Amino acid sequence: MARTKEFDPDAALQSALELFWRRGYEATSVADLVEHLGIGRASIYATFGSKHELYLKALDRYSENRDPALLCELSQPGPALPAVRTVVRRFADEADSSGRRGEGCFVTNTAAELGAHDVAAARRVEASWERIETSLYSALIRARAQGELAADRDPRALARMLLVLMQGLRVVGKVSHDPGRARDAAEQALRLLD
Repeated sequence: MARTKEFDPDAALQSALELFWRRGYEATSVADLVEHLGIGRASIYATFGSKHELYLKALDRYSENRDPALLCELSQPGPALPAVRTVVRRFADEADSSGRRGEGCFVTNTAAELGAHDVAAARRVEASWERIETSLYSALIRARAQGELAADRDPRALARMLLVLMQGLRVVGKVSHDPGRARDAAEQALRLLD
């Protein structure tokens, strides 16, 4: 007879996500996960697989929760440029937020820590960035069609520039204590949309 799980796998995954996000992959040991999740090593392996598989599942969870909200925000009917500006400014504000200083963005952290040597992690990072870029591109195409963006502006290049800026804001926000740094950079970039 199979034993029933004595823990909530969904809550455990969320808890693992928070620990990996705060500490990173390499700095989080299986012993850390056992302590933080409050479940045994065997239960972690039986439910999630290896530490690496658990990390990837946590990264998937993070993207599943973050990316659709951004897509929804950028695809609302009406003027598109205000939504693009709001998203970029929010990234700048979050970079300056002291509440989660040092944590940054889990996807960006993964790119920096694992992207060069972990193919599975790099694929997930690229997929997340592709969704963000596509959302920005679609909004900028709409903005150009609605006359908000000059006809000579390249929506694809602008979307890529904004994606790179937004990820850079996440990195800067991990260490910078200058609240103006991220906001000034965002405002300069947004002037390219005028």
